[in-house]
Amino acid sequence: MSTVISPEAVAAAVDNALVAIAAATTVDELKQARTAHVGEASPLGQLNAGMRHVAPEMKAETGKLMGQARASVNQAYAQREGELAQAEETARLMAEAVDVTAVAQRRTVGARHPLNLLMEEMSNIFVGMGWEVAEGPELENEWFNFDALNFDEDHPARAMQDTFFVEPVDRHLLMRTHTSPVQVRSLLSRELPVYVVAPGRVYRTDELDATHTPVFHQMEGIAIDKGLTMAHLKGTLEHLARAMFGDDAKIRLRPNYFPFTEPSAELDIWHPTFRGGARWIEWGGCGMVNPNVLRAAGIDPDEYQGFAFGMGIERTLMFRNDVADMHDMVEGDIRFSQQFGMVV
Repeated sequence: MSTVISPEAVAAAVDNALVAIAAATTVDELKQARTAHVGEASPLGQLNAGMRHVAPEMKAETGKLMGQARASVNQAYAQREGELAQAEETARLMAEAVDVTAVAQRRTVGARHPLNLLMEEMSNIFVGMGWEVAEGPELENEWFNFDALNFDEDHPARAMQDTFFVEPVDRHLLMRTHTSPVQVRSLLSRELPVYVVAPGRVYRTDELDATHTPVFHQMEGIAIDKGLTMAHLKGTLEHLARAMFGDDAKIRLRPNYFPFTEPSAELDIWHPTFRGGARWIEWGGCGMVNPNVLRAAGIDPDEYQGFAFGMGIERTLMFRNDVADMHDMVEGDIRFSQQFGMVV
């Protein structure tokens, strides 16, 4: 069956295509207009598909008409595509232009927090002695935090007034109150002998004031080997003190009580540069590891002995660098960290 493609139908299809092409404001819109007015499903495409049904004597004339229509539309498309591409390139260059007369933006250089720097420095001192640095979870099981460390069931430290327990309480989970659980985990996971320090964040129900904070940091250490004595403990702490404070630093041990060490001692440090003049300052606690702690880790206390110690990082920073208020350490003011240098 022959089909007649009228000049009017072709002209209408071309006019609609040219209007859509001219109305496109972006390259993407232009491509959509081409699909809608030149594609196979478009009016012009349908007319072109009808060429197969045109009578043989009309094919030459109709073919010329369709060829002129497609050429007109393609020419308009190419011209508009060039215009839109140039406009988009100009807009992009304008957006990326640099005003060399503008005042440069001033950005404050950041600084690592002095508490992190101090923990890293102390850890490096022990690594230099051949010790390992260990880490553990801050959300801890009560057994690791208290039971394995020889805390009695009615010990005051277990109370809600001192410890952040996680509900429900019968799960026996808490925010660790010291990094000592890392020591227990190290004894359970390592072959003897063990020489480990455990720096990290701990939690207690203290109010934030000039000398206390509910979230603070500790550095604790434990050594388990054959034949260790208090003399080894004292020598280790003396080396730490002199490495951190200088050769003039001195330490002393005063008898005290801790559930996980026996005998136990308070550790004091002296240095002539301390604020207020040369004086003794309490630094931490230490002692020989209690045999019950060794047994909890499956270690025979008749064959192995050990010592442990711990000190607060915030407290160390306060008297080492003359920081008077704990608020400065926790409020995140970059000016506080900048005083300690831009250490990477």
